[in-house]
Amino acid sequence: MLDQIPNDKQLILFDGVCNLCNSSVLYVIKRDSKNKFLFAPLQSDIGHEIINAFNIDTEETDSIILFDPKERRIYQKSSAALRVAKWLNFPTNLAVVFFIIPTFIRNWVYDFVARNRYKWYGKKESCMIPTPELKPKFIA
Repeated sequence: MLDQIPNDKQLILFDGVCNLCNSSVLYVIKRDSKNKFLFAPLQSDIGHEIINAFNIDTEETDSIILFDPKERRIYQKSSAALRVAKWLNFPTNLAVVFFIIPTFIRNWVYDFVARNRYKWYGKKESCMIPTPELKPKFIA
């Protein structure tokens, strides 16, 4: 299944039942003018395949993973979020300046938000179902 992802795209795995995550996916879609990203819930088959292939501890990372098929590499937490921001339209792409902050500090902030996301933003009963217009951007 990983071989189905074109090398010129990157796959964002997100928590499909998280309202904050779903809103973030829609935010990225609106600002992805280079059509760089595809999306799949962590709970999907491809999500499980990546989790298993890269031995990802879902207790440690459960909200965003960025898979780069060209490099056969994953990015997690704040590094994933900033790598996504890098490809988005101005001014979102300016977020890359936060790469100067040490990873352990960025991930501390990231983990704090991730731990509280359901409490602050809520949770859905099931994964988001994309509209027909957005369906080509999602992998099942």
